[in-house]
Amino acid sequence: QVQLVESGGGLVQAGGSLRLSCAASGRIGSVLSMGWFRQAPGKEREFVSGINWNGASTYYADSMKGRFTISRDNAKNTVNLQMNSLKPEDTAVYYCAFRRGLCSDYGCYSSWHRYDYWGQGTQVTVSS
Repeated sequence: QVQLVESGGGLVQAGGSLRLSCAASGRIGSVLSMGWFRQAPGKEREFVSGINWNGASTYYADSMKGRFTISRDNAKNTVNLQMNSLKPEDTAVYYCAFRRGLCSDYGCYSSWHRYDYWGQGTQVTVSS
């Protein structure tokens, strides 16, 4: 099993920045793909970003490109999401997710049902 705990959410003004972290514990060695998703009230879960096991491949939803940066720290077993130039429409609960299998393309990373483990989520609120 793998346990995930997100942190770093909060309230920020439009144009501001937040850094989300996802701390992993358990049988992490089997995890090859990681992702961030978000869900706003009344909306479907939405892909934000994904990264492979060694950080060599990263993927972003179009609306996040140039504003968000995903990274991982293997020494600390964390996956991070740096969010800059935040907009009110970025307001949502953000979830990190891990997948045991290796995703090889955007289609895989962006499909929430392909992930095996999920965190409890952290709220991000961007005021206008």
